[in-house]
Amino acid sequence: MKRTEKIASIVAKRKPLVKQIETERSRLGNLTNALRQLEQHRDRLVNQLEEPNIVQRLKDIDCKQLFPEIDRSKQKLDIVIERFSRPTLNIGVVGLMGQGKSTLLKSLSGLTDNEIPALEGGACTAVRSTIENRSGMTTAQVTIHSEESFLKEVIYPYYDRLEFEDLPTSIDDFATKKFPDTIPVGATDEKMYLHLRDDYHLNLEQYRDLIKAGIPRTYAIDTAEIPNYVMQKRDDRDLLTSFKHLAVRQVKILCPFNNSDVGNIALVDIPGLGDSRLGDENLMLKTLGEEVDIVLFVKRPDPLRYQWQPVDTKLYDTAAIALNNIPERSFLILNHSRRTKNLKACETLAKNLDTMRMVNCYISDCSQTEEVAEVFDRILDYLANNIETLDRQYLDRTYAEISQLQQQIDREINKANNAFGNIVAENNVSAVFIPLFNQFRKDIAKGLIVLLEELRKQRHEVDTEFKAQVEKAIANCRQDTSIPSLEEIEDRNIEKGGYDIVYGIYLNEMRAHLSRHFLSLDRGLKRSLDRVKSQIATVLIKNGRLGELTDKRGAEFIAAIADLIPTELIPGQPSKIKFGFVILAEFELSYRGFIQHRIRKHLDILTPNEPASLRLPSSSNAEKVRDSLETAYLEAVYKCENALEDLLDEPSLAAFAIAEEFVDRILRAATVEDEWRIFLNGMRSLIWSEFQDLERLRNLQKEWLAAIERVRSSK
Repeated sequence: MKRTEKIASIVAKRKPLVKQIETERSRLGNLTNALRQLEQHRDRLVNQLEEPNIVQRLKDIDCKQLFPEIDRSKQKLDIVIERFSRPTLNIGVVGLMGQGKSTLLKSLSGLTDNEIPALEGGACTAVRSTIENRSGMTTAQVTIHSEESFLKEVIYPYYDRLEFEDLPTSIDDFATKKFPDTIPVGATDEKMYLHLRDDYHLNLEQYRDLIKAGIPRTYAIDTAEIPNYVMQKRDDRDLLTSFKHLAVRQVKILCPFNNSDVGNIALVDIPGLGDSRLGDENLMLKTLGEEVDIVLFVKRPDPLRYQWQPVDTKLYDTAAIALNNIPERSFLILNHSRRTKNLKACETLAKNLDTMRMVNCYISDCSQTEEVAEVFDRILDYLANNIETLDRQYLDRTYAEISQLQQQIDREINKANNAFGNIVAENNVSAVFIPLFNQFRKDIAKGLIVLLEELRKQRHEVDTEFKAQVEKAIANCRQDTSIPSLEEIEDRNIEKGGYDIVYGIYLNEMRAHLSRHFLSLDRGLKRSLDRVKSQIATVLIKNGRLGELTDKRGAEFIAAIADLIPTELIPGQPSKIKFGFVILAEFELSYRGFIQHRIRKHLDILTPNEPASLRLPSSSNAEKVRDSLETAYLEAVYKCENALEDLLDEPSLAAFAIAEEFVDRILRAATVEDEWRIFLNGMRSLIWSEFQDLERLRNLQKEWLAAIERVRSSK
């Protein structure tokens, strides 16, 4: 089998693993939900119980410590899913700055200095680049930081490392906030400080127009533009002369590689370390851990001083953090530079790798395509022959970490299982429960139906809360008109060169100003609906004694009860009474959804070029402009007032409709009586004092054990 076919087969074999991992991640998500429910259940029990021994054992259960660990496990699985979902096998290229990484990439891919800059001197490539083998013309995509990712991934690490306080909250904040003027002690921290100040802060205006709010943007660029986005150029004073790269998150280049038998391979170029740019080490760790299958370390030894330096072993150790089995995933390429005649240095270092362990070490002139191709062929053969084993090791190691998490969960579940200790068998409580439940049904039905009839009679009446808010809004419209003075009109006429132009501008401004006054109607609508929710809550608390279940009152009581009712009371059937409480709790009246579209049409008189717009006399002056504006504004207010007067009973109609819907859901739908019986049976010791402590404890214990079982079933 050709290497191309073999690599394609490996990529295809990864896809079934993705489904397996997604199933595991989904299991962890279900486990999180079950543990959160157990934690919430525990918190309720701690507040309900008076038995000190049980309360203390419940308090000893610590599910909260598990949630961050589960989240980390899910994140690790996300990384594995992304790795195994890639259409390519990725080879990472790592090295200190100026070692020949970019030269190696050019030799492997066939790209030139036009796409991958490789110049003498300091750090040249400034952003992470992925070069993917793809037939056809060379194309490139650049991903620009969003405002959030730029602050989080680029700026904040400097503030954390340099211990600066008062983090900037936006790009504007970063630009205008006084930059810390105390240079830190120590060469490394001082250089980081200068990077942050001189590169990012002082040059912000050179690249800030690229950074937008939202999410990082990816778009195609001409290949000739690649150096402008990946290359950092500096003058003799080490000051930047190019700036676009400061806003770039990553670049992806698609091109046909020199070797036709490469297959689905991508080269991931990580910016050269060693120039004190704080994000580089974090970027390397993230890239190696998430995007790279094997890594190539590139080093060009000094022909005179060619011992391994601490910075070399530190680079290796840093990479090892991300690549757990680094000896099986890494190669070393010693860059033989004919110009500097460093062959002896390469041979010496190859014989003594210090503490570094790798698959192999090769000496190759990174500028010579044939030499690099020979080395690359060996690396590709190793990758094709071993990647399945490496993938399984990687996945097994991830699962082993999750297995350790499972042991932590088991310990907490065992503590939870023993929380109640030994309680004597449950007494026969049905004889007490059934008559109390029947009375409950009668009492809440009576109270809700009486309330519903009152709302039915009032449904065509003007809602006083809404009316008061409407009157206040109209009064504000008349008092705060924003109609310009004659002097303002004259000044603007001089600026714009025509009364007709000025008139259109003022119409738009007045329309925007007027419509703002009506946004306050939201408060009246909310108060109207909250009043009805409070009336329903009062019936449920007074007639149904449900107030014992929560200390919330008014409209908040409805939402609190909705949260207490399980999603399923009858197995396999979504709870109908929960649905009733949820729709009532979530029902809202808003100005934007309920009224705004009815108001906007009456603002056409303030919209230039609309048929309803009031025209300016052909022969105009400032006074005529002002008169026309005033006439149009007052006419718009008048029409809006009339439109709102027609809506004054709408909140009453809506209140009746949602109340009737609620009563239908919780009293009249099929099987709701069974659901109420199940729900109240679980809450009986909280509602009715007739039940003794033993029954209360036994019932709570059953619920608790059921919650534990839900956790076990999610494992």
